Amino acid sequence: MLNLFLIGIILANVLISLKGFNDEYFFRKYQFHVGSIRAGEQFRMISSAFLHADFFHLAFNMIALYSFAPVVYEGLGNFTFLLIYVGSLIFGSLLTMVFHGNDYSYRAVGASGAVTGIIYSAILLYPDMTIGIFGVIPMPAYVFGIGYLLYSIYGMKSKSDNIGHTAHFGGAIGGYAITLLKEPALFEYSTFMVILLAIPIVILFVMAKAGKL
Repeated sequence: MLNLFLIGIILANVLISLKGFNDEYFFRKYQFHVGSIRAGEQFRMISSAFLHADFFHLAFNMIALYSFAPVVYEGLGNFTFLLIYVGSLIFGSLLTMVFHGNDYSYRAVGASGAVTGIIYSAILLYPDMTIGIFGVIPMPAYVFGIGYLLYSIYGMKSKSDNIGHTAHFGGAIGGYAITLLKEPALFEYSTFMVILLAIPIVILFVMAKAGKL
């Protein structure tokens, strides 16, 4: 049975993104823009997570969300699913401000932070599951999750698009932390996966400390 919470989130992303594709003023008004946020438009930290750079960006995020969300709301319930989605979205925006807060021209869009939080939560809950990429290519879920963040590191370094790659990590931290707070037993019976999923996050901060980003 379709979950109304998931369908609502996907519809919001699709409708707002389509509006942004066809209305440049709307897109610019609600995208993540450090200068505008520091000038008082904090709403952009939320609204930008419902805009996307293009159809591929939108489709990729929504397919990832649709693939992993059922694991989270079936395992933890609808309220916790929404908490992780919104919490990861906020973590993503906050981390972006930490990394780019002095770059007043920095702009980004995308639900990637929230989606990565859901991905990390799902993998923590069921690390052995296999997903079908685009419904066809089988892949262990933890490989997809880790690869997603490693791709984000590449995106942060190349700075070649308008996608909020830094938000991926904030979202991962949010999903990781909230899930472990809700299910602390994971530290005991899924210790290896708890450590494994922390590795890309550690790599990010090591690279940032070394000035490689």
